[in-house]
Amino acid sequence: MSQTAMVRFSRVSKSFGDHQVLKDITFNVEPNKVLVLLGPSGSGKSTLLRCVNQLETIDGGRIEVNGELIGYKEKAGKLHQLHEREVLRQRMQTGMVFQNFNLFPHLTALENVCIGPVRARKQDKAIVKQRAQALLERVGLGHRTSAYPRQMSGGQQQRVAIARALAMEPELMLFDEPTSALDPELVGEVLDVMKGLAAEGMTMIVVTHEIGFAREVADNVVFMDQGVIVESGSPDEVFNNTRHQRTRDFLAKVL
Repeated sequence: MSQTAMVRFSRVSKSFGDHQVLKDITFNVEPNKVLVLLGPSGSGKSTLLRCVNQLETIDGGRIEVNGELIGYKEKAGKLHQLHEREVLRQRMQTGMVFQNFNLFPHLTALENVCIGPVRARKQDKAIVKQRAQALLERVGLGHRTSAYPRQMSGGQQQRVAIARALAMEPELMLFDEPTSALDPELVGEVLDVMKGLAAEGMTMIVVTHEIGFAREVADNVVFMDQGVIVESGSPDEVFNNTRHQRTRDFLAKVL
């Protein structure tokens, strides 16, 4: 595997009870690249993202981000789970955007963006506020800093959620179906922000059914089904020179 990978998945497995959701997942994500995960519901895509951010714990294999083993430390050839403080430290290196926004309803857009750096990183409030204002400008919401989530459209809320994740200055961004809860006319404004991040060189793993986005922005595409990688490659390889019938069947339904 590449020595320059930002993220390495090495034989990652995960089960919920008797149901194995991830089965020996192995691939890399290179720095400054966008990887799109495709697949039907239940294929393990979102679980894989949650394992990177340690919202779920893997049962086998290894995940490394920037050369650091995630969730565990290795001593004398054995893996030992990290204490919660170390887990939180690792989690702060990664920004995650969910499909349902998860904004604090009692906080304004600006306050939602500020809360992480102030509380988790103990950064100066005035500096954080200035940076949060700039981030909201960056996602096209400089005019909505005082708005509460209930006063914003779904697309605006998701853009605030992206700004909130960026406020933690992550090295990696994870997007778990960020447009699936949006009305169709609002999808574009969120995808435009994500395209801008990709153009700026942010390393991203994106779970999405937006095939147009994957064609235009992804450097690599991974198609998963039933917890395994069925197909992977460049967008051209996966979409135009598909090798597996299962991938062709899936693409026929979503295109």
